[in-house]
Amino acid sequence: MKKRINIAVLGLGRLGYSHTKNLLTEVHGAYLYMVVDPLPGRAKEVAGEFGIEFHSTNIEDALTHPGVDAVVIVTPTSTHAEIIKKAAYYQKHIFVEKPLTLNLEESEKVSVAVKKAGIICQVGFMRRFDPGYVDAKRRIDNGEIGRPLYFKAFTRDPGSPPPEFIKSSGGIFVDCSIHDYDIARYLFNTEITSVAAHGNILKYDFMKEFNDLDHGLTYVEFANGAIGDMEVSRNSPYGYDIRAEVIGTEGALFVGDLREQQVTILNQDGSNFKVFPDFQTRFRVAYIEELKHFIHCIQTGEKPIVDDKDATQDLRVALAATHAYQTGKKVIVEEFAPEKTHL
Repeated sequence: MKKRINIAVLGLGRLGYSHTKNLLTEVHGAYLYMVVDPLPGRAKEVAGEFGIEFHSTNIEDALTHPGVDAVVIVTPTSTHAEIIKKAAYYQKHIFVEKPLTLNLEESEKVSVAVKKAGIICQVGFMRRFDPGYVDAKRRIDNGEIGRPLYFKAFTRDPGSPPPEFIKSSGGIFVDCSIHDYDIARYLFNTEITSVAAHGNILKYDFMKEFNDLDHGLTYVEFANGAIGDMEVSRNSPYGYDIRAEVIGTEGALFVGDLREQQVTILNQDGSNFKVFPDFQTRFRVAYIEELKHFIHCIQTGEKPIVDDKDATQDLRVALAATHAYQTGKKVIVEEFAPEKTHL
């Protein structure tokens, strides 16, 4: 077992920068070997800030470098497939942010390349590593609420990203609801077999240009007979709100809390508490734990608990939900032809 894993972070935007800090300070066994960003000066700046030995504006430099064992891909989604296939060719282990791609056929080809290379490929569905969801998974598997019957979830963002992001995001069901589809599949240990979806534009009129929504709802059916619904919204002015409920035959459990800090202030104006302002704050621990898991899998050869095949299935559900919204009809997931989807 190799004790030290040399990592190259590809993409140094907000999340890439956060992953860089976590790898340097929180993840035992990881060594930040190189950072890469195409923006002139950005990689050099980050390398200087953290004392990282190598930096580049060219991703190829990391993929071909013999000292790099693994890459953390935090680049635009449209670049993921090509980078993953090249990383697999050069025998680099891969951590990539979700979604794997926006195209189902392309996603399946990526999995073929990963399997052929025999490398670790973990995808950034961080909710599987959040302490609340981890505990919920353990309790469900232990039978504490009986057989799961019903899943309900909320994914509410404080606001919309800018039009430049929305136009290439894949739509709200692919960009946001995909997290709910993934964690539902994980908690219930079964597949989503059918979807129906509804939604509208309530606030951000510019989304009409991109055939997108700012508020949606997915109704799902599972292979084991359970059902669920997932609300997704970009209209949560009070903060970042991620919660889930699972109702079972012998009980229920609730995951998530609005409170960033467990302190309530009382004064003459009433009571209040601080709400999570963004996803990075809400899932701070999860982002660290998923990288720890990635390093552990490289060192031991274990299969990640969320990989490229999971990401492909999550994308299949998300694209089916998009089509269900567009047509107003329930879609059988495994029968869905993704070329019909226009978001």
